[in-house]
Amino acid sequence: MLGVPCNDFGKQEPGSAAEIREFCDTKYKVTFPLLEKQQTKEGAGQSPLYAFFKQQSGELPNWNFCKYLVGKDGKVVKFYQSKVKPDDADLRKAIEAALK
Repeated sequence: MLGVPCNDFGKQEPGSAAEIREFCDTKYKVTFPLLEKQQTKEGAGQSPLYAFFKQQSGELPNWNFCKYLVGKDGKVVKFYQSKVKPDDADLRKAIEAALK
């Protein structure tokens, strides 16, 4: 699992990498790696990571906490909207299948 902060939605992530890490550690007890802040939206400045995700899945986040499940082969298996919680039964089942 990787976290990828962005400031594309409501300017909710204006801080530095250190400030974002501190917030996530304090508020959510995050234990997974966080990448540097990246632009998700298409256009000038879009990160190569999100350009790849779009090319692979046809989807880009429309709000915070969207998820991409990436297989062992590095290809996107599925995109999940932000309303899908991390403990969602279908998401967990898909993760388990991707790990096999």
